[in-house]
Amino acid sequence: MAPQSMFRVAVLVSFSVLLTVVLGLGLPALLNTLMRTLGLPETSVTECIVVIYAAFVLYVATPRIPRGSVEVKGKAVLITGCDTGFGLSLAKHLHALGFTVFAGCLLKDKGGEGAKELEEFGSDRMKVVQLDVCSDEQVKEAVEYIRGNLADSQRGLWAVVNNAGVSTFGEVEFTSMDTYRQVSEVNLWGTIRVTKAVLPLIRRAKGRVVNIASMYGRMGNRLRSPYCVSKYGVEAFSDCLRYEMKTWGVKVSVVEPGNYIVATGILTRDTVATTANKLWNEAPAEVREDYGKSHFEQYMALMRSYCGSGEKDMTPVLDDITDALRSKRPYTRYNPMEPHWWIRMQVMTHLPGAVSDLLYF
Repeated sequence: MAPQSMFRVAVLVSFSVLLTVVLGLGLPALLNTLMRTLGLPETSVTECIVVIYAAFVLYVATPRIPRGSVEVKGKAVLITGCDTGFGLSLAKHLHALGFTVFAGCLLKDKGGEGAKELEEFGSDRMKVVQLDVCSDEQVKEAVEYIRGNLADSQRGLWAVVNNAGVSTFGEVEFTSMDTYRQVSEVNLWGTIRVTKAVLPLIRRAKGRVVNIASMYGRMGNRLRSPYCVSKYGVEAFSDCLRYEMKTWGVKVSVVEPGNYIVATGILTRDTVATTANKLWNEAPAEVREDYGKSHFEQYMALMRSYCGSGEKDMTPVLDDITDALRSKRPYTRYNPMEPHWWIRMQVMTHLPGAVSDLLYF
């Protein structure tokens, strides 16, 4: 996992102190009441608090324990979605580390800027591939290209990073079924399609599968149901694949980025305006009448406010993907996100729904 920023460390330490105070004040009475109710002798309250606190500190500190690294030389990685954002930056980063990179670009054949930028490296370790993850034909052609360009010394493809994805927004009743299908076709089915195609090569190398999901693959949110549905699917697919690939020595990891809207440019005011017009114009008359334009505009204003939000630096995401590729014992899940999102995800995935609903909705 990427090194924690000083801000995140400060927040986590503050949270641990707060947790200690809460436990110190509330847990003794709760434990004593529970023991009396069960007719058991009262336990050592202090020891319980120390154990719980130690477990929390261990959970926070675990990512810093060295786990060894594999040799990069001679290893090849396929990355999807290298036209912009994480994919483009990751292709450059892994190339700089010494990997052979097969950079899948949707717009290579159309002269896309990202593809051109990578081709300008002029390196035999940077190979740009035309790849639409929604096209069975293009995926098949990309795999054949990879097979034909792996060096004789390479036992197979070391890893695939399924990064290609799209994002959208809208309340459920304003969102068409076509939108749900289109988002899942890229984010979920594209991940599955590419993974199935390259698995024989990865099994041969006892390599890695790294799927880029999202914090919204672990928790839902208003206006994000198409995106959440697709990313929840990526999480489930990754878990199932991890269980199956253990026999083959292939390790599967999921990276769950938080808010990187500014860093990736995935959401702009122009896209919000275009999507908002489409949502309103295509919504059933009954839905428009029941919700009202003021309600709709309120939520669109909320989406516009997100356009300038989030982390500006992609480094935490790139570092976590790199760890998943290089560590001898990679983590199942990586969470490169701001502290408040990390805490929210823990609350929403570990506490009763009634509690998280009260806090966040």
